[in-house]
Amino acid sequence: MLKNDTFLRALLRQPVDYTPVWLMRQAGRYLPEYCATRKQAGSFLQLCKSKELATEVTLQPLERFPLDAAILFSDILTVPDAMGLGLYFAEGEGPKFERPLRDEAAIKALVVPDMRELRYVFDAVSSIRTALDNRVPLIGFSGSPFTLACYMIEGGGSDDFRRVKTMMYDRPDLLHHILEINARTVTEYLNTQIECGAQAVQIFDTWGGALAYGKYQEFSLAYMAKIVAGLKREHDGQRIPVILFTKGGGQWLEDLAATGCDALGLDWTVNLADARRRVGDKVALQGNFDPNALFAQPAAIELEVKRLLADYGNGSGHVFNLGHGISQFTNPEHVAALVQTVHAHSKTYK
Repeated sequence: MLKNDTFLRALLRQPVDYTPVWLMRQAGRYLPEYCATRKQAGSFLQLCKSKELATEVTLQPLERFPLDAAILFSDILTVPDAMGLGLYFAEGEGPKFERPLRDEAAIKALVVPDMRELRYVFDAVSSIRTALDNRVPLIGFSGSPFTLACYMIEGGGSDDFRRVKTMMYDRPDLLHHILEINARTVTEYLNTQIECGAQAVQIFDTWGGALAYGKYQEFSLAYMAKIVAGLKREHDGQRIPVILFTKGGGQWLEDLAATGCDALGLDWTVNLADARRRVGDKVALQGNFDPNALFAQPAAIELEVKRLLADYGNGSGHVFNLGHGISQFTNPEHVAALVQTVHAHSKTYK
């Protein structure tokens, strides 16, 4: 039995004694111990592919802060890498692919990869669960089909998504093929993470908010809904909550809540009270502290935490988190102030 299941109970809108908290990218470059382990690994990809080191960095933030969940240390781009696109990281430029999807033949040749290509991820999940010793739940994750497609088509990050959007308008059939393969892959990938020990899963739709109304529903939401419908929602007698997070997707909360997921991640542009009113009792809400507010002094951080807790109000169904990933330049002492304030002040709302 879990020693601390507050996070899972909040996702399922069950009674809790306080609001649980974890942080997107909580194992990362803002922690000096992470930087040391990454240097030891030799590269980011080698860090991801070593189950021992991935386990070590997953647990590092839990040693510093009383967080209520751990999240698998990996990367969303392990999936297209397993499809043969050749992931690499260019210094100062972020992730790149050697063989992006630029022609019809390559796109039509795309298939769901053998999950054995991702064995290192599943080995890390099992290793982390063992190391956690039921301390807190473990979150597994994947990128959304559309977000993965953005990297697969653009060949890396993009400011305008020119290539993927050109394909969307000129050859929607090709983009739908990519998205269908991605959705089937992500479903199998997350289900295998669940079988190996993940106790909740999150789908990161980082770039869905770049889509126009209607296009979002067709090219992002529909494929996330397919994944939700295909996921194992029970494992070893326990409910496995599913969180959907579309950055920039605050205008589509009702559509997201209708997918059958358990919780919605919110970025910092969304008002928690309004979001709670809009989704009613369909889903829990996760978020949504502005990551840049962590650069402020602890007193200001405390005020902002209290404001967000008041916005959500009384009752369960809220998991405190950032509106996106934590910055590498964040002072760990400011994170400690955030976590302490969430835990102490949220009790008044329970």
